[in-house]
Amino acid sequence: MSATLPVEHTDISDAGTRNRVLQLIASAGPVSAAELAAQLDLAPAGIRRHLGLLEEGGQIAVHDAAGSAPKGRGRPARRYVVTAHGQDALSHRYSELASQALRFLAETAGPQAVEGFAELRVRELEARHGAAVQAAGGDLAARVRVLADGLAADGYAASARPAPGGYAMQLCQGHCPVQDVAHEFPQLCEAEARAFSRMLGVHVQRLATLAGGGHVCTTNIPLTNAPAHPVLSVEGHSA
Repeated sequence: MSATLPVEHTDISDAGTRNRVLQLIASAGPVSAAELAAQLDLAPAGIRRHLGLLEEGGQIAVHDAAGSAPKGRGRPARRYVVTAHGQDALSHRYSELASQALRFLAETAGPQAVEGFAELRVRELEARHGAAVQAAGGDLAARVRVLADGLAADGYAASARPAPGGYAMQLCQGHCPVQDVAHEFPQLCEAEARAFSRMLGVHVQRLATLAGGGHVCTTNIPLTNAPAHPVLSVEGHSA
């Protein structure tokens, strides 16, 4: 007779799987249930159960792909993104304390002190990933992918995607550990974009940020001398 797992063990296992689902939606979203099931090696019924609980808890939502036409017959597959509540569940942050510290810094030493702190923070990021990015060689797309891998290892749920038209890559970050703080102090986002530009050796453009209301931070990295035209974000709202 097969042993039955204790309820506590089952609950812990389910919670761990659900967190993996949430992390994958953050890094790959908008993503469908079928894609999640394939990447996590879960049965369709299992992935639907986890998605239902995450959606019921307000941690994920169906992506509103306005203007996209369904392909083939029937309704298009539902694709999911992480909500602001889901972002909170992805990390254990002391955002209010950090915001208070930066407010104090700005009041006592001026706004330039906040900018200096933001720059110091991203210099540490450059120290962690700059050598690996440079080691990727002259292929800019390869450097972007290496940077995305490094940021993903840091917990940013990052990925690199081709932009529409093939003239650029988009570096997407589905999670930001300082999202709430950056909402009040956008210098943190601006400094990070400058760090990306220095590491990649090209001018980059922030199209959307989690702190600004997007469901993902999107940074556009031009690969060629493309014709001059507005660049549209694949995901999220404009920054």
